[in-house]
Amino acid sequence: MQVVLALDAGTTSVRTLAVDPYGVILTTCQQEFTQFYPEPGLIEHDPEEIWLAAANTLKEVSERMEEMGHDIVCIGITNQRETSIIWDQDSGKPLHNAIVWQDRRTTKRCKELFEQGYLSEIRSKTGLVLDPYFSASKFEWMIKTTSVNPEKRFCLGTVDSWLIWKLTDGEVHATEPSNASRSMLFDLIKGKWSQTLCDLFSVPINSLPEIRPTSGHFGSTSTDGPLGKKVPIRSAIGDQQSSLFGQACFKPGDTKNTYGTGSFILTNLGKDPPPINDGLLTTVAWKLDSSSPLTYAVEGSIFSTGATVQWLRDELGIINKASELEQLAMDSQNSGGVVIVPAFSGLGSPWWDPDARGIIVGLTRGVGKAELARATIEAMAFQTRDVLETIKNNEISTPTELKVDGGASVMNLLMQFQADQLKIPVIRSSNKESTAMGAAFLAGLASGVWGSLKEIENLWKGDEPFLPNVNNNLSEKLYENWLDAVRRSKNQT
Repeated sequence: MQVVLALDAGTTSVRTLAVDPYGVILTTCQQEFTQFYPEPGLIEHDPEEIWLAAANTLKEVSERMEEMGHDIVCIGITNQRETSIIWDQDSGKPLHNAIVWQDRRTTKRCKELFEQGYLSEIRSKTGLVLDPYFSASKFEWMIKTTSVNPEKRFCLGTVDSWLIWKLTDGEVHATEPSNASRSMLFDLIKGKWSQTLCDLFSVPINSLPEIRPTSGHFGSTSTDGPLGKKVPIRSAIGDQQSSLFGQACFKPGDTKNTYGTGSFILTNLGKDPPPINDGLLTTVAWKLDSSSPLTYAVEGSIFSTGATVQWLRDELGIINKASELEQLAMDSQNSGGVVIVPAFSGLGSPWWDPDARGIIVGLTRGVGKAELARATIEAMAFQTRDVLETIKNNEISTPTELKVDGGASVMNLLMQFQADQLKIPVIRSSNKESTAMGAAFLAGLASGVWGSLKEIENLWKGDEPFLPNVNNNLSEKLYENWLDAVRRSKNQT
């Protein structure tokens, strides 16, 4: 049987999955890698450790497929976006640790550019906001900090480009539009790197990867690599756009939310270049092939969802495992009036305030672990509602349902609370690996494993929808309390 491998390089681990033509995951292998925190607000990864995790999981899954007698047709890659890497073009060695998407070290630089009046140009060209979240200021910082010799050739890229480079043994330096559009160097309308923005951030345009179609061809794996043979790499895509594709959100208005380390809400906007919307990001969803136009999406990026659960586990010791959170929260009927705003790395959509900081509002002597656990779950839903309200206020097609995936989506308590807050059905994907499935579907589409989007759409299945409780009168009051806490987080009175 023909199978597709999906390499999912996330923020804390790398996974490889094998997917058959029926959309069934045959096997999976996962390996975590180290999170480095040099200073408060700074987060780094070792690119070589990411590569090692990718190589190990690819090797393990490919060997299992060989034992089962299956034929690996192609590989698809999906990756944590915005995380930025610089490496020497000749040796292939990283010149600095990867700077992770959550890192805030370039906040001051972004403020300088804002004060110099560049926000309007950046918004109109890229659809993004001036925030350290995106790659351009990270690239600029790495070039200056590593004292790169201008005579020596170096490569810049996100994790997809790094893995493609390593898998092809340095033959291919490429990316695709969904990742490129998160760099703050990509012209959304023209569909290519902007020389003007590259000059603004002192980024040599020839150090950036070639932009290829999302579902296309990114070379083949080296025979000296983890697979031991040449296997074509037929897709690359940013993780949130991959989840949108994996959830079969192919029509304008289709919306999904992934509850991962952060939460990311994307709405398919179709093929017409969209207007820029306050509080939201405009991004590329995908480009299916060289003859297809770009498909656009509007996005709300929330910085801390699963990261808040990790905080409860690792720093506060309230839970031993993330899976314990829901049960602990159910020990209390409500949050006891507690609201947690998890602005550990500032606030993302729709507030875009890098200086906001996490706060807990409403503490009383009667508040215990269960109330804090419930307030953490509620914060996930409130942040999602912030984005959906902004989509509605910008007169974008308001979704009639929300498709969800990601680690926290397993919590029925969260899903029901989310439906009550949004007042629309929430549908959890039966396949919890939507992000990896998107990369697999895109690669298989390019290789002929699947013949059309309709064929892929027919493979998607959802669980029983969580329907909003129309008699829940507390929803609005709870959301008002949340908005008040957000204002306090932003030091507003």
